[in-house]
Amino acid sequence: MNFILRCLVTAVAVAAAVWLVPGIEVAPTTETWACVAVLALFLSLLDISLKPILQVLSLPVSVLTLGIFYLVVNTFVLYVASWMANGLFDIGFEISSFGSAFVASIVISIVSSIVGGITGAKD
Repeated sequence: MNFILRCLVTAVAVAAAVWLVPGIEVAPTTETWACVAVLALFLSLLDISLKPILQVLSLPVSVLTLGIFYLVVNTFVLYVASWMANGLFDIGFEISSFGSAFVASIVISIVSSIVGGITGAKD
């Protein structure tokens, strides 16, 4: 049940990033809600499996940058989720540049923290 709630929180955060960040687009031929749902599923799965490994591997750099490098890890995970979702389901989620992905990862982190705190998904 917690994973489903976490996926819903991530879907809300991804929808906010698609709406707010100019370089994050959904192809007009696909349904936006389906694209957001598939990407949120992949992003949640990668947050559980790949992100902790990347955080441990990047620990020395993160200590030197006082934790700011974790934003780069989040951006990389967003790129991987987009690549997987587009490769497996051809959903049409497009990231135009690294800057757009970086801002989108910040928006996704903030929105998921707020919504997760309200719903209790991060407990």
